[in-house]
Amino acid sequence: FSGSEATAAILSRAPWSLQSVNPGLKTNSSGEPKFTKCRSPERETFSCHWTDEVHHGTKNEGPIQLFYTRRNTQEWTQEWKECPDYVSAGENSCYFNSSFTSIAIPYCIKLTSNGGTVDEKCFSVDEIVQPDPPIALNWTLLNVSLTGIHADIQVRWEAPRNADIQKGWMVLEYELQYKEVNETKWKMMDPILTTSVPVYSLKVDKEYEVRVRSKQRNSGNYGEFSEVLYVTLPQM
Repeated sequence: FSGSEATAAILSRAPWSLQSVNPGLKTNSSGEPKFTKCRSPERETFSCHWTDEVHHGTKNEGPIQLFYTRRNTQEWTQEWKECPDYVSAGENSCYFNSSFTSIAIPYCIKLTSNGGTVDEKCFSVDEIVQPDPPIALNWTLLNVSLTGIHADIQVRWEAPRNADIQKGWMVLEYELQYKEVNETKWKMMDPILTTSVPVYSLKVDKEYEVRVRSKQRNSGNYGEFSEVLYVTLPQM
C-alpha cells in the first residue's frame, strides 16, 4: 500500500498496540526487504537492520530507505523523517545516536522502496535493549573434594563498559552457562545480579567451557554471549 496509507495505518494503531521488533533474524518469504533486528546496547543509542534480498530473480531496483516517527507527549508526530545515519551500524542498517534516542518516547519505523512501504514496526527503546557481552572472564579454584574427583570454582567477569551500566542507571541480570568441551548441551545456572558466581562439582582432569550473557533486569532480551572461558582442572 502507499506511504500515506502506511502512515494512517501505523498512527491508528499507536500507541496501544506497539509491536516489538524481534531481536532474532526472521525469514523473509516474500523476498521483499524486511526488518531483521532493532537493538539498543545501553538505552542511549539504537540501530535497526534489514534484509535486502533478491525479489523474483532480480535485485530490488529502488533504493531502500528507512523513515521514522515518534510520539510527542500524547500525540504522534505526523512528519516522517529519514534515517539519520546509514553508515555507522553497517550495511542495510540505520543508526540512531543519543540525539535521536529517547527511552520514554515510542517509535514507529518503516522501510520504503520505489515510494511504497515494504515493512513497518513500532516499539519503545526499552523493549529492544540487548546489552553488549560481559568481558574479562576469569576463574579461581575454591576447593577440591576429599576424594579428589570434583572441584569447585569461582567465575568472575566485568559488566559491559557502557555509561548507563557503569553509572547504575541500567541494572543487568546475568546468566552463566558451562559444559565439558566435548559436550554439546550447555548447563544453565539461575540468573544473578552479581558479576561473580561459584560453580560446583566439576570433574577434575576435565576441560570446561564457560560463557556469560546479560539482559536488562525485568526485560526478556538477552544480549550476545561473552567470549568462552576455558577451565582446565588438573588431577590432584
